[in-house]
Amino acid sequence: MKLGIVTDSTSDLPADLIERFGIEVVPSILVIEGKQYADGEGISRNDFYARLPAMIKFPTTAAPSIGEFSARYQKLFALGCDHILSIHAASQLTAICNIARQAAADFPNRVTIVDSGSLSLGLGFQVLAAAESAESGADTSTSLSASLEAALASIADTRRRLHVSAALDTMDFLRRSGRVPAAITILGGMLNIKPMVELTDGVLKPVGVVRTTGQADERMAAFLRAGLPLERLAILHTGAEHRARNFLTRLMDESRRELPRDILMVNVTTVIGAHVGPNGLGFASVRSATQ
Repeated sequence: MKLGIVTDSTSDLPADLIERFGIEVVPSILVIEGKQYADGEGISRNDFYARLPAMIKFPTTAAPSIGEFSARYQKLFALGCDHILSIHAASQLTAICNIARQAAADFPNRVTIVDSGSLSLGLGFQVLAAAESAESGADTSTSLSASLEAALASIADTRRRLHVSAALDTMDFLRRSGRVPAAITILGGMLNIKPMVELTDGVLKPVGVVRTTGQADERMAAFLRAGLPLERLAILHTGAEHRARNFLTRLMDESRRELPRDILMVNVTTVIGAHVGPNGLGFASVRSATQ
C-alpha cells in the first residue's frame, strides 16, 4: 500500500530529499510591503536576509489556502496513493495545520493530519522519518493500516528524541511577531542581549541570554553536546552562513565521532526568518536511539 507525504515549506527540507521521497511541499506566504510571495519564489533567502535589517516595515507571513492543500492531496491520490500523511508546523505558532485539517475534511478517512509541534528541520526530520517508513512499507505487502501505524510511530519516536534551539541576534522581530510567550516578552526590556530559545511541543521558551555572539555560539555548542550521540543534525541560520560553518567546524573538531555522517546546513526559510530576524544560529537534532 502506498502512503503519500505532504508538508509545508516551514519544514526547510532540501530539494534533493523532497525529490527523492516524492514529498509534496505547500508554500507558505511571505508579505513584504503589501506584496505577497509564495515561499521560495520571487525573492531568495540570501536576498531576503540581506535586505531585512533595512526594511522600514517588518515583513509578515500568511498560511497557504485550503485550495493549496486540496490540490496536493488530489495530486497524490491521482498518482496512486492510498492514504496521505500531512505533517505540519506547530499549531501553537501558525494556522497551517488547522487549514490542512480543513482541506482534509474533503477526503474523509484518506488524509491524516499530524501537528509536528516544531518548525524548520524540527518538522523536517519528522517528515523524513515518515517518508522513510512509507518507502519501506511500499516495498512489502504490508496493509495500509499497518503502514500508517508504522509511519506515525516513526514520527512519534523522532519527536521524542528531537531538540530544536536557537540563539537570536535581536529580540525585535520575535517580539513584534505576536507569537512570543510572556516569559520571552520580559526579555524585551533588556538592552543588547541575545536571547537563547528552545522549541518543544509547540512551545517557544527562553533558555538563557548572552551579550555576545561568541557566548551565544558557546552556549549553543553546550546544548548540542548534551544530546550526543546524534542520529540526525541540521545547523540552522538566518543569513549567517559564515557563522554557521564556523560553528559546525568547531563541532566536528570536538565531537566528530558522535555526529551523523550527513549534516545539513540550512539557511532558514524566509517565513520563519521574518519572525526571528537575521544573523541567528540554531540547530535541530535527533538523539541516537541507543541513548
